[in-house]
Amino acid sequence: MLDVSSADTRGPDVREPDTIGVEATIENGVGRILLDRPRSLNALTTPMVEVLRDVLEAWSDEPLRAITIESSSARAFCAGGDIRQVRQNTLDGDPGASDRFFTAEYQVNHLLGTSRAPVVALVDGVCMGGGLGLSVHGAFRVVGDGLVMAMPESSIGFFPDVGATHFLPRLPGEVGTYLGLTGARLGAADAVAVGLATHHVPSDVLAGLAERIAADERPVEVVLAEAAVAPGRSPLLEHRAEIDRTFCGGSVDDVLTALRREGTEWADETRAALGAVSRQSLEVTLDLLRWAEGRSLRVCLDAELRAGRHVALSPDFVEGVRAVLVDKDRAPIWGPSLHRGITADGELLWASAGT
Repeated sequence: MLDVSSADTRGPDVREPDTIGVEATIENGVGRILLDRPRSLNALTTPMVEVLRDVLEAWSDEPLRAITIESSSARAFCAGGDIRQVRQNTLDGDPGASDRFFTAEYQVNHLLGTSRAPVVALVDGVCMGGGLGLSVHGAFRVVGDGLVMAMPESSIGFFPDVGATHFLPRLPGEVGTYLGLTGARLGAADAVAVGLATHHVPSDVLAGLAERIAADERPVEVVLAEAAVAPGRSPLLEHRAEIDRTFCGGSVDDVLTALRREGTEWADETRAALGAVSRQSLEVTLDLLRWAEGRSLRVCLDAELRAGRHVALSPDFVEGVRAVLVDKDRAPIWGPSLHRGITADGELLWASAGT
């Protein structure tokens, strides 16, 4: 059984010294990006995503053989965005600060997804939320033994963003729906099995792979193929048939009813996990995932930006981040959903708080 805990490690309390946390160099025709805020699990701040955007824009005209993205610590590739700051922006009545962060972050996601140079994400440890946005859109996603990958936004009253509405519907069957709603955690074998990762490399080899790519003039896919090993058995695939049967509905109630009818231990645990997170987040997530099928990354990111302007101001978001990341009592009190559906253009229909 996969861990569908609502825990979200983004935005830890321990703060880094006053540094941006991004190093970018070009070595032997390879652009190298190092995420270096290890105490904060490389949680993305506004200065970080703006630097990443500026670097990738500058490199778009360079004749690079590849671009690598790695972390200075095997503990985490990137635990997501500094979502506690987004919550604080809401409390301070400054949604513009959050809009600045999300706009720059989504620009980074689009640049990675449209890069002419193949992007190679070297991912070990925690990779959640915004960490997937830095890795999944590139051509090569190389994962290590310690990978813990998830989109756990429903546990904090948000929704899977950073282009998740583009990549989750493209996973096999209803796996993307399952991952987006439950926040289930994946190891290396699961990530390779569903296509979120392209290669598995032992962690000790992964630690030096960026240097190896920069030093080797051969095509990057040749270097990766030599380093890769089989990741082993995927626990997620053991439940693939159940996932496809139960997560194919058009509404959250459809999914919950299907899980109840399934009647297995896995289905009961999954239904309980969905019952513990924000109903509003589940509704927003499912509607966006269904709407986004077949649409471009750019269109999906634009829809996510518009959706986030509603959700980041909602009581469920403020409460969810409080419970998971601020007070850490993990006992959120969810309010009624303000979500009222989605238009053909991907605009959320939204009620006012208290109505």
